[in-house]
Amino acid sequence: MSLKSLNIDKTWTLFLDRDGVINKKLENDYVKHWIEFEFLEGVFDALKFFNPLFGKIVVVTNQQGIGKRLYRTEDLELIHKNMLYEISYHGGRIDKVYFSPYLSSENHPTRKPAIGMALQAKQDFPDINFSKSIIIGDSLSDMEFGRNAGMKTIFISEEKKEDEKIDFNFASLNDVVIALQN
Repeated sequence: MSLKSLNIDKTWTLFLDRDGVINKKLENDYVKHWIEFEFLEGVFDALKFFNPLFGKIVVVTNQQGIGKRLYRTEDLELIHKNMLYEISYHGGRIDKVYFSPYLSSENHPTRKPAIGMALQAKQDFPDINFSKSIIIGDSLSDMEFGRNAGMKTIFISEEKKEDEKIDFNFASLNDVVIALQN
């Protein structure tokens, strides 16, 4: 199966993890302030490409740094407001950002790999069909989230990973764009 063979059109929804997909992931730390947020190379061009292709594009991100009291919800909302502005300015689009502020130990239903954020998105956008949805993430919990919701999964990593939860492996969002163009 190739990515192109999915025949993606406006009836499809793209779910994106944030850290490690849209912005540089801080190892053993959290993006707590806008000044720490660094877009990954090629993200603006990729999101510009995805804009007319997908009917909905949403971000789903675990943010347990809030639960650890390392930053506040207001700090995260400002980061997301700035992120959305920059993406829009460069011709891309994110329809909504969903986040789970809970600690992993809480097993909250909105925290990936549980599908609470996908269900929130479907409530906000009833036309979302999980069987016509893709999650792009950089962790196995993102892939499990996709599987749990019935989505196609794309794992972003410099190193190819073999796992039954992964449908496609790519090094970056740019490589996803190339696969969709060819």
